[in-house]
Amino acid sequence: MVAPPIVAMVMDPDERARVTVAVQGQARWIHTNTLPEVMRAVRERPVSAVLVSPRRISREDAPRVAALIRRFPAVPTVAVVSSHDSASTERLLYLGASGVRRLVDLTVRDGWQDLRDLVAHSASPASARILGRVIPMLGEPTPDCRRFFEVMIRTAVGTPSVRALAAHLHVRPTTMMSRFFRARLVSPKRYLAATRLLFAAQLLEMDGLSVGDVAYRLEYSSPQSLGRHLRAVVGMTGSEFRRRYRFATALDDYVNRMIVPFRTTFHTFHPLEPGVVDHGRRW
Repeated sequence: MVAPPIVAMVMDPDERARVTVAVQGQARWIHTNTLPEVMRAVRERPVSAVLVSPRRISREDAPRVAALIRRFPAVPTVAVVSSHDSASTERLLYLGASGVRRLVDLTVRDGWQDLRDLVAHSASPASARILGRVIPMLGEPTPDCRRFFEVMIRTAVGTPSVRALAAHLHVRPTTMMSRFFRARLVSPKRYLAATRLLFAAQLLEMDGLSVGDVAYRLEYSSPQSLGRHLRAVVGMTGSEFRRRYRFATALDDYVNRMIVPFRTTFHTFHPLEPGVVDHGRRW
Protein backbone atom coordinates (compact mmCIF):
# COMPACT_ATOMS: atom_id res chain seq x y z
CA MET A 1 0.00 0.00 0.00
CA VAL A 2 1.34 3.45 -0.94
CA ALA A 3 1.68 5.77 2.06
CA PRO A 4 -0.33 9.03 2.04
CA PRO A 5 1.58 12.15 0.99
CA ILE A 6 3.41 14.29 3.53
CA VAL A 7 1.96 17.80 3.85
CA ALA A 8 3.46 20.57 5.96
CA MET A 9 1.31 23.34 7.40
CA VAL A 10 1.78 26.72 9.09
CA MET A 11 -1.57 27.46 10.71
CA ASP A 12 -3.16 28.62 13.93
CA PRO A 13 -4.04 25.74 16.29
CA ASP A 14 -7.80 25.98 15.59
CA GLU A 15 -7.27 25.95 11.81
CA ARG A 16 -4.80 23.08 12.12
CA ALA A 17 -7.28 20.97 14.09
CA ARG A 18 -10.12 21.54 11.60
CA VAL A 19 -7.95 20.75 8.58
CA THR A 20 -6.51 17.61 10.18
CA VAL A 21 -9.99 16.26 10.95
CA ALA A 22 -11.43 17.19 7.54
CA VAL A 23 -8.61 15.46 5.63
CA GLN A 24 -8.18 12.58 8.07
CA GLY A 25 -6.30 9.61 6.61
CA GLN A 26 -5.42 11.33 3.33
CA ALA A 27 -2.13 12.86 4.47
CA ARG A 28 0.69 12.63 6.95
CA TRP A 29 1.01 16.04 8.57
CA ILE A 30 4.02 18.05 9.65
CA HIS A 31 2.80 20.80 12.00
CA THR A 32 5.10 23.82 12.15
CA ASN A 33 4.86 27.24 13.74
CA THR A 34 7.29 29.26 11.64
CA LEU A 35 8.51 29.47 8.06
CA PRO A 36 12.10 28.46 9.01
CA GLU A 37 10.60 25.26 10.48
CA VAL A 38 8.76 24.65 7.20
CA MET A 39 11.97 25.22 5.25
CA ARG A 40 13.75 22.65 7.39
CA ALA A 41 10.89 20.14 7.01
CA VAL A 42 10.90 20.46 3.20
CA ARG A 43 14.66 20.03 3.15
CA GLU A 44 14.61 16.91 5.34
CA ARG A 45 11.38 15.14 4.32
CA PRO A 46 9.65 14.30 0.99
CA VAL A 47 6.97 16.97 1.48
CA SER A 48 4.38 17.08 -1.31
CA ALA A 49 2.76 20.42 -0.45
CA VAL A 50 2.92 23.28 2.06
CA LEU A 51 -0.30 24.83 3.43
CA VAL A 52 0.04 28.38 4.76
CA SER A 53 -2.62 30.37 6.57
CA PRO A 54 -2.59 34.13 5.93
CA ARG A 55 -3.27 34.52 9.66
CA ARG A 56 0.30 33.31 10.31
CA ILE A 57 2.03 35.56 7.77
CA SER A 58 3.25 39.11 8.34
CA ARG A 59 4.86 41.58 5.98
CA GLU A 60 8.23 40.58 7.43
CA ASP A 61 7.59 36.93 6.48
CA ALA A 62 7.15 37.68 2.76
CA PRO A 63 10.87 37.24 1.89
CA ARG A 64 10.87 33.85 3.64
CA VAL A 65 7.85 32.70 1.64
CA ALA A 66 9.55 33.85 -1.56
CA ALA A 67 12.71 31.97 -0.56
CA LEU A 68 10.71 28.78 0.11
CA ILE A 69 9.11 28.94 -3.35
CA ARG A 70 12.39 29.83 -5.06
CA ARG A 71 14.47 27.11 -3.38
CA PHE A 72 11.83 24.36 -3.61
CA PRO A 73 9.86 25.06 -6.80
CA ALA A 74 8.63 21.45 -7.09
CA VAL A 75 6.76 21.69 -3.75
CA PRO A 76 3.58 23.76 -4.17
CA THR A 77 2.91 26.38 -1.48
CA VAL A 78 -0.84 26.90 -1.04
CA ALA A 79 -2.64 29.69 0.82
CA VAL A 80 -5.54 28.32 2.90
CA VAL A 81 -8.13 30.90 3.97
CA SER A 82 -10.47 29.99 6.84
CA SER A 83 -11.92 33.44 7.54
CA HIS A 84 -12.17 36.85 5.87
CA ASP A 85 -11.14 39.98 7.72
CA SER A 86 -9.03 43.00 6.88
CA ALA A 87 -5.85 41.53 8.38
CA SER A 88 -6.16 38.20 6.52
CA THR A 89 -6.94 39.95 3.24
CA GLU A 90 -3.87 42.15 3.58
CA ARG A 91 -1.66 39.19 4.43
CA LEU A 92 -3.05 37.23 1.49
CA LEU A 93 -1.67 40.02 -0.70
CA TYR A 94 1.75 39.45 0.86
CA LEU A 95 1.54 35.77 -0.07
CA GLY A 96 0.58 36.58 -3.65
CA ALA A 97 3.43 39.09 -3.95
CA SER A 98 5.81 36.40 -2.64
CA GLY A 99 4.91 33.97 -5.42
CA VAL A 100 2.03 31.92 -3.98
CA ARG A 101 -0.26 31.06 -6.90
CA ARG A 102 -2.69 28.55 -5.37
CA LEU A 103 -5.54 29.46 -3.00
CA VAL A 104 -8.07 27.28 -1.17
CA ASP A 105 -10.95 29.24 0.41
CA LEU A 106 -12.57 27.21 3.18
CA THR A 107 -15.36 29.78 3.60
CA VAL A 108 -17.01 28.93 0.29
CA ARG A 109 -19.27 25.99 -0.45
CA ASP A 110 -16.71 23.74 -2.14
CA GLY A 111 -13.70 24.87 -0.14
CA TRP A 112 -13.28 21.79 2.04
CA GLN A 113 -13.68 19.46 -0.95
CA ASP A 114 -11.08 21.51 -2.83
CA LEU A 115 -8.71 21.03 0.10
CA ARG A 116 -9.32 17.27 0.22
CA ASP A 117 -8.76 17.01 -3.54
CA LEU A 118 -5.56 19.03 -3.27
CA VAL A 119 -4.15 16.80 -0.55
CA ALA A 120 -5.27 13.55 -2.19
CA HIS A 121 -3.58 14.50 -5.47
CA SER A 122 -0.46 16.09 -4.03
CA ALA A 123 1.77 13.27 -5.21
CA SER A 124 5.35 14.17 -6.02
CA PRO A 125 5.59 16.16 -9.27
CA ALA A 126 8.58 13.99 -10.13
CA SER A 127 6.46 10.83 -9.76
CA ALA A 128 3.80 12.34 -12.00
CA ARG A 129 6.34 13.27 -14.68
CA ILE A 130 8.00 9.84 -14.59
CA LEU A 131 4.67 8.01 -14.73
CA GLY A 132 3.50 10.30 -17.52
CA ARG A 133 6.50 9.31 -19.65
CA VAL A 134 6.99 5.66 -18.68
CA ILE A 135 3.45 4.26 -18.68
CA PRO A 136 2.58 5.28 -22.27
CA MET A 137 5.96 3.99 -23.47
CA LEU A 138 5.24 0.52 -22.08
CA GLY A 139 3.00 -0.01 -25.10
CA GLU A 140 0.29 -2.53 -24.20
CA PRO A 141 1.64 -4.23 -21.07
CA THR A 142 -0.18 -6.86 -19.06
CA PRO A 143 -2.08 -5.37 -16.08
CA ASP A 144 0.40 -6.68 -13.52
CA CYS A 145 3.37 -5.47 -15.57
CA ARG A 146 1.84 -2.01 -15.60
CA ARG A 147 1.20 -2.29 -11.85
CA PHE A 148 4.85 -3.20 -11.23
CA PHE A 149 6.02 0.05 -12.83
CA GLU A 150 3.31 2.19 -11.25
CA VAL A 151 4.01 0.94 -7.72
CA MET A 152 7.78 1.01 -8.17
CA ILE A 153 7.73 4.63 -9.36
CA ARG A 154 5.26 5.83 -6.72
CA THR A 155 7.20 4.23 -3.85
CA ALA A 156 10.80 4.52 -5.11
CA VAL A 157 11.78 7.42 -2.85
CA GLY A 158 11.20 5.39 0.30
CA THR A 159 12.04 1.97 -1.15
CA PRO A 160 15.78 1.30 -0.96
CA SER A 161 15.73 -2.42 -1.78
CA VAL A 162 14.04 -5.05 -3.96
CA ARG A 163 12.85 -6.76 -0.80
CA ALA A 164 10.99 -3.59 0.22
CA LEU A 165 9.57 -3.22 -3.29
CA ALA A 166 8.38 -6.83 -3.28
CA ALA A 167 6.57 -6.15 0.01
CA HIS A 168 4.69 -3.26 -1.61
CA LEU A 169 3.74 -5.58 -4.48
CA HIS A 170 2.83 -8.56 -2.24
CA VAL A 171 5.15 -10.94 -4.06
CA ARG A 172 8.20 -12.93 -2.96
CA PRO A 173 11.39 -11.11 -4.01
CA THR A 174 13.01 -14.29 -5.33
CA THR A 175 9.91 -15.10 -7.39
CA MET A 176 9.82 -11.62 -8.91
CA MET A 177 13.54 -11.65 -9.72
CA SER A 178 13.23 -15.08 -11.31
CA ARG A 179 10.44 -13.94 -13.59
CA PHE A 180 12.45 -10.94 -14.81
CA PHE A 181 15.48 -13.17 -15.41
CA ARG A 182 13.52 -15.76 -17.39
CA ALA A 183 11.90 -13.05 -19.51
CA ARG A 184 15.42 -11.70 -20.25
CA LEU A 185 14.54 -8.31 -18.81
CA VAL A 186 16.60 -5.88 -16.80
CA SER A 187 16.54 -7.03 -13.17
CA PRO A 188 14.12 -5.45 -10.67
CA LYS A 189 17.17 -4.26 -8.72
CA ARG A 190 18.43 -2.29 -11.72
CA TYR A 191 14.98 -0.89 -12.48
CA LEU A 192 14.62 0.29 -8.90
CA ALA A 193 18.14 1.74 -8.75
CA ALA A 194 17.67 3.64 -12.03
CA THR A 195 14.28 4.94 -10.90
CA ARG A 196 15.73 6.21 -7.62
CA LEU A 197 18.42 8.06 -9.56
CA LEU A 198 15.67 9.86 -11.47
CA PHE A 199 14.38 11.19 -8.17
CA ALA A 200 17.93 12.10 -7.16
CA ALA A 201 18.29 14.11 -10.37
CA GLN A 202 14.99 15.91 -9.68
CA LEU A 203 15.89 16.68 -6.06
CA LEU A 204 19.36 17.92 -6.97
CA GLU A 205 17.76 20.55 -9.20
CA MET A 206 16.51 22.25 -6.03
CA ASP A 207 19.04 24.78 -4.76
CA GLY A 208 17.77 24.27 -1.22
CA LEU A 209 18.97 20.66 -1.03
CA SER A 210 22.55 19.51 -0.62
CA VAL A 211 23.83 16.14 -1.85
CA GLY A 212 23.66 14.98 1.76
CA ASP A 213 20.03 16.12 2.06
CA VAL A 214 19.15 14.14 -1.08
CA ALA A 215 20.89 11.05 0.26
CA TYR A 216 18.81 11.11 3.42
CA ARG A 217 15.59 11.93 1.55
CA LEU A 218 16.15 8.80 -0.58
CA GLU A 219 17.01 6.77 2.55
CA TYR A 220 20.62 6.02 1.67
CA SER A 221 22.62 5.21 4.78
CA SER A 222 24.89 8.21 4.21
CA PRO A 223 25.90 10.76 1.55
CA GLN A 224 28.90 8.51 0.85
CA SER A 225 26.52 5.63 0.07
CA LEU A 226 24.72 7.76 -2.53
CA GLY A 227 28.11 8.81 -3.91
CA ARG A 228 29.21 5.18 -4.31
CA HIS A 229 25.93 4.36 -6.05
CA LEU A 230 26.36 7.26 -8.48
CA ARG A 231 29.94 6.27 -9.30
CA ALA A 232 28.88 2.65 -9.86
CA VAL A 233 25.88 3.46 -12.08
CA VAL A 234 26.82 6.62 -13.98
CA GLY A 235 30.52 7.07 -13.15
CA MET A 236 30.07 10.50 -11.52
CA THR A 237 30.42 12.10 -8.12
CA GLY A 238 27.37 13.69 -6.55
CA SER A 239 28.53 17.18 -7.55
CA GLU A 240 29.19 16.10 -11.14
CA PHE A 241 25.82 14.37 -11.34
CA ARG A 242 24.12 17.53 -10.09
CA ARG A 243 25.91 19.68 -12.67
CA ARG A 244 25.59 17.43 -15.71
CA TYR A 245 22.59 15.10 -15.28
CA ARG A 246 19.43 17.18 -15.32
CA PHE A 247 16.11 15.49 -14.60
CA ALA A 248 14.76 15.80 -18.15
CA THR A 249 17.95 14.27 -19.56
CA ALA A 250 17.90 11.48 -17.00
CA LEU A 251 14.25 10.67 -17.79
CA ASP A 252 14.90 10.52 -21.54
CA ASP A 253 17.84 8.20 -20.98
CA TYR A 254 15.81 5.98 -18.62
CA VAL A 255 12.99 5.55 -21.15
CA ASN A 256 15.35 4.85 -24.04
CA ARG A 257 17.47 2.30 -22.14
CA MET A 258 15.06 0.66 -19.70
CA ILE A 259 11.65 0.75 -21.40
CA VAL A 260 11.68 1.05 -25.20
CA PRO A 261 13.89 -2.01 -25.96
CA PHE A 262 11.53 -4.31 -24.00
CA ARG A 263 8.09 -3.15 -25.11
CA THR A 264 7.33 -6.39 -26.95
CA THR A 265 8.17 -8.45 -23.87
CA PHE A 266 5.92 -6.28 -21.67
CA HIS A 267 2.92 -7.34 -23.80
CA THR A 268 3.01 -10.86 -22.34
CA PHE A 269 5.07 -10.42 -19.17
CA HIS A 270 3.49 -11.28 -15.78
CA PRO A 271 5.86 -10.29 -12.95
CA LEU A 272 3.29 -10.58 -10.16
CA GLU A 273 0.57 -13.08 -10.99
CA PRO A 274 1.31 -16.65 -9.83
CA GLY A 275 1.22 -19.62 -12.15
CA VAL A 276 1.22 -17.66 -15.42
CA VAL A 277 2.69 -19.22 -18.54
CA ASP A 278 5.27 -16.95 -20.22
CA HIS A 279 7.73 -17.72 -23.00
CA GLY A 280 6.70 -21.38 -22.98
CA ARG A 281 7.57 -21.84 -19.29
CA ARG A 282 5.47 -22.10 -16.17
CA TRP A 283 6.72 -20.74 -12.85
